[in-house]
Amino acid sequence: MTTRILDTDTLSEILKGRNAQVVARARDYGAQAGRFTITAVTVLEVVSGWQRVGRAEKVQQFLELLSNFEILPLDTQVSEVAGRIEGDLVRTGQPIGRGDVMIAGIAVFHGFPLVTGNTAHYERVQSLGYPLQLDNWKRV
Repeated sequence: MTTRILDTDTLSEILKGRNAQVVARARDYGAQAGRFTITAVTVLEVVSGWQRVGRAEKVQQFLELLSNFEILPLDTQVSEVAGRIEGDLVRTGQPIGRGDVMIAGIAVFHGFPLVTGNTAHYERVQSLGYPLQLDNWKRV
């Protein structure tokens, strides 16, 4: 089974359990793959979100779950790819958030599909010729 990276929005959908289709796809994927893969950027975004609203217990709960995930880092090589993506997006008047740029850089560098419901931003990366594969578990 091909490793897939869960974008922050997809991980959030899974953890909340509100979208039955996303949860079912996650259950199927998890059963086959054995664990989920996320990025260090997603860790930052989730912790920041809970910290911003003063939910230290949610931060702790999330941190305790991390041993169940493969977490891909943002290292120098990935940062170069992400920097090229961001530069091209800005140059062509299509900027997206830096977190999304970093996640796209990680996915492109590793060659893993990105599972996201935020396809509009990531399709801009694809339109520039970057080999970013997208998978939207919200679509049938």
